[in-house]
Amino acid sequence: MLISPAQCRAARALIGWSQGQLAEAAKVAPATIATWERGKRTPYDRTLLDIQAALQAAGVVFVADGETSTGGEGVRIVK
Repeated sequence: MLISPAQCRAARALIGWSQGQLAEAAKVAPATIATWERGKRTPYDRTLLDIQAALQAAGVVFVADGETSTGGEGVRIVK
């Protein structure tokens, strides 16, 4: 499952990271995060996996659409 821009924004909010902090942790350009979250472009799958891995390492869990309920995609934090 590749994360969506909305999940990325929500995950950053949960852990209190700026786009710059995420970019540093994922080793991608800050502009990559900014343009993707605004829906201006979609990064390569490898880049999205790097972003997702950085957020997961910080304690975020991504939930796919319908994975735990009939609700849509989401995020949560690990205790």
